[in-house]
Amino acid sequence: MSVSLPNPQPPGSDRAQRSGRAVPWTRRIASAAAALCVAAALAVAIGFWWFVWSVPTQEVRLEGQADGIVVLTGGSSRVADAIELLSEGRGKRLLISGVHRATTAAEIARLAPAYGRLIACCVDLDHSAVNTVGNALETKRWAMNRGMQSLIIVTSNYHMPRAMAELARQLPEVTLIPFPVVPEKVRPERWWDPTTARLLLSEYLKYIATQVRMRFEPPSEAAAVGTAARQPRMVNR
Repeated sequence: MSVSLPNPQPPGSDRAQRSGRAVPWTRRIASAAAALCVAAALAVAIGFWWFVWSVPTQEVRLEGQADGIVVLTGGSSRVADAIELLSEGRGKRLLISGVHRATTAAEIARLAPAYGRLIACCVDLDHSAVNTVGNALETKRWAMNRGMQSLIIVTSNYHMPRAMAELARQLPEVTLIPFPVVPEKVRPERWWDPTTARLLLSEYLKYIATQVRMRFEPPSEAAAVGTAARQPRMVNR
């Protein structure tokens, strides 16, 4: 009676089989990771496209008035446009937020001598804000102290989405009216220009970061990063 014996397996065959079974899992993980990367890149691209086309390309014509006007410093023509709106009676007072600590209302009046009296009586300077979060916080304090229920917001067109998001978070009960300033060198319709594309992409990424932060950070915690320490508060002299 003959008995068949199992063929001996060469050394390491079990390890090879286990490795063979593990290959599909590693491939699946790699494929899933690649798909997630592609999906994320596609989402960013679509979002950037939406952001570019949502940025205003022309200054708006305001209808009616607001209680106050707020201009966020950073662009060369923002303050001039805001003062002009104030002179037209579009608001009762103007807050210039994010002014350098050494800047006074008298210096601003020297740059716009035709509006010297208006600046002296109706313009407040905020020296505390160091970023858009700080702009929103100081605007909230200013508006609440003066009982304002509607504000015209003046800033650059590409900065407006992020500014409005921060301001709406701090002032949910206040009507916010955007007045975008369109810089001559930053035209969204020419977004493929390298300078414009870099600026818009940078602002878009900041906008995404703002949206993510606002979903996890309580509004009160923003005060720690939004204003500079030991800065003078708002003045109108």
